[in-house]
Amino acid sequence: MNLTFEQGLPILKNTPTALNALAEELEPGIINQNEGDDTWSFYDVVGHLIHCEETDWLPRLEIILENKTSKKFDPFDRNGFVEKSKGLSFEDLLIRFQSRRAHNLDKLRKIQLTATAKQKEGIHPEFVAVTASQLLCAWVVHDLNHLSQVSRVLAHQWKTSVGPWQAYMPILGDRT
Repeated sequence: MNLTFEQGLPILKNTPTALNALAEELEPGIINQNEGDDTWSFYDVVGHLIHCEETDWLPRLEIILENKTSKKFDPFDRNGFVEKSKGLSFEDLLIRFQSRRAHNLDKLRKIQLTATAKQKEGIHPEFVAVTASQLLCAWVVHDLNHLSQVSRVLAHQWKTSVGPWQAYMPILGDRT
């Protein structure tokens, strides 16, 4: 099945709500816990999502749609959120993400992409040519990837607490 970006728009719209629902009433220790070295906490994931809203999805779409010769994307710093998030509470991050996402979706609606525009290409630093449609679909799947990651990070914290049920809970398996 080849889904369209428009079919994924509800996911982009609802991701902030889903994150808020998962975070509701959780203790800071749970929100700030990761899965070990070189892994992210719930806090980190939200910081990363904000960074993507500011520097990835729409900025790259704008590069594709501009009438310029160079359609090359700047490399994306996955950890660019770390400095930007310092000193912010988790609640601040959730509010900022919700605001940035709403702003970006509103901006996207105003662009009114045509079928021709969706096939325009940009140059990704790793993948080379990518279409606007692929970029937008990747935005949807990126959200799903991080919703899954947040669920896994949260579940991981109860790994030893579930006892023998661990055998029936793949989410508690090793990260590979």
